[in-house]
Amino acid sequence: MAVVVQYIVVRNGVEKMTFATKKEADAHDKMLDIADNLSAFLRASEINLDEDQNEKISLLLAQERDTVNALLRGAKPPKAATAPDAKPKEQPPAKKKAASKSEPKPKTSKKKPSASKAAA
Repeated sequence: MAVVVQYIVVRNGVEKMTFATKKEADAHDKMLDIADNLSAFLRASEINLDEDQNEKISLLLAQERDTVNALLRGAKPPKAATAPDAKPKEQPPAKKKAASKSEPKPKTSKKKPSASKAAA
């Protein structure tokens, strides 16, 4: 008989997810805590969202918290995947660099003056 250890995240008496490691379970639980806090923040704001929208936005922001933190610090947003109906932008043709020669350049060395020339 095999023994399998599982970590289950339980929120309000409901099992949310099962993980193989404690680290993964703790990370997911922390993400859910952040989503709960964001949801409360959005409910208290002047923005009127229905409960489903509030939950989806809160979960998205919590799941993408590293990106959101960077954006709040003023970083440029990462390039988003193009929408399925969006046409890809045409990129200008790449500039070609001059072909390099197959032979390496010879090394040059500085010659030291001979002792007889330095004495003269």
